[in-house]
Amino acid sequence: MKMIWLKYRHFTPRDWSRLFPVTAVLSGLLAISGCAGSTNVQTGNISPTDYITVSPSATAASAATATATATATPMQSAASGSDTIESKLANMTLEEKIGQMLLVGIDGIKLDTQAKRMIAEDKIGGIILYKDNISNLKGMVSLINDLKKSNAENPVPLFMSVDQEGGKVSRMPDEYAAIPSNGSVGAADNSGAAGTMGKLLARELLSAGYNMDFAPVLDINSNPDNPVIGDRSFGNTADLVSRLGIAEMKGIASEGVIPVVKHFPGHGDTSVDSHLELPVVNKTAAQLAKLEWQPFEAAIQENADAVMVAHILFPELDSDKPASLSRAIIGKLLREEMGFQGVVITDDLTMGAITEHYTLAAAAVDTVQAGSDILLVAHEYGNEQAVRKALLASVQSGTIKESRIDESVYRILALKDKYRLTDQPTAVPDLRKLNQDITSWRSSLTK
Repeated sequence: MKMIWLKYRHFTPRDWSRLFPVTAVLSGLLAISGCAGSTNVQTGNISPTDYITVSPSATAASAATATATATATPMQSAASGSDTIESKLANMTLEEKIGQMLLVGIDGIKLDTQAKRMIAEDKIGGIILYKDNISNLKGMVSLINDLKKSNAENPVPLFMSVDQEGGKVSRMPDEYAAIPSNGSVGAADNSGAAGTMGKLLARELLSAGYNMDFAPVLDINSNPDNPVIGDRSFGNTADLVSRLGIAEMKGIASEGVIPVVKHFPGHGDTSVDSHLELPVVNKTAAQLAKLEWQPFEAAIQENADAVMVAHILFPELDSDKPASLSRAIIGKLLREEMGFQGVVITDDLTMGAITEHYTLAAAAVDTVQAGSDILLVAHEYGNEQAVRKALLASVQSGTIKESRIDESVYRILALKDKYRLTDQPTAVPDLRKLNQDITSWRSSLTK
């Protein structure tokens, strides 16, 4: 049960009382006896991956009922789910655990030898497909099915991921009706429409066999010279982006696809494309807290499953390393101060913002030490090999403790378990109903 302790080690009696009302009584007794501990301990955010159900109507007054509730199914369910995950983790080799932390891109529109090796030999945890991997509907479904079939001998199913935001960042083939940009939805300022957008995006992905979407974008479009965000954002205010972004996030999750909010700590006020170079944002923590961070903090409060961290240097927070490699930003700010306990994913480590300044090996070690769980390596088999070897060597040398790897892999396995991922094949879908729904929803935006 070590991993359960790791997840809740920061909790005070007051925190436990929020989970199970009966502990409110115990909390008071502990406080009187001087055992409550410091009240300034940073507490974590409880997400659905924790497998705990809390009844909001329970009160200290109903002590007998609360006692029965606390000793019945919630804790048993939590223990059962956690035990299964920890048992799976305990049976994994170091190589298998490192593999789960890698989410990689592949070449071409068909399963090739290098993709087979990464799945069969390196036990990678997931795949991302780009436009270059997708020819048409039938070909895309065939490729996804072949990737999953190659993973059949592995005990953990693959993340099958894609950047499907709508607007100019749309990877789905022409057989799918177009979904407009976040900016178009933001102009309507309708949270319900954003929620429907999330559901439609998820239905698109599920129809083809995907299970993870790198969306929604929670960046605020505050810089008109920004070359990479623009109408990928819902708008230029924290309130609008927070409301619509969270609605989209919930819509995606409600259909059974994993949403990944991005690009923490905020890519909206940059004038450099991180695909090419390292952007620098010279804002203080106080300035960032008033704008960029608000949508991410709101998403964390709403139990976001996964957060993608950007390759941006924030000198006022960390003068040495970009956010994606920074312990101050991932470990301290995101994990400790904001309380995020879900899965942290890097933006693509093969982007110019990283490769122009770091070796992939050094970046891989830095980001894991900073607190990242999944390393996105979107291009070239040789890059995946370099990252994998660097992580294995760092654990074998003691630079990274294996217990640190275990923390990440536990979160990954828990997320896959929560969404009940499988490697079952998908039939080529009939898109008529989905396309009708997209078209109808799209028309409603202008009314």
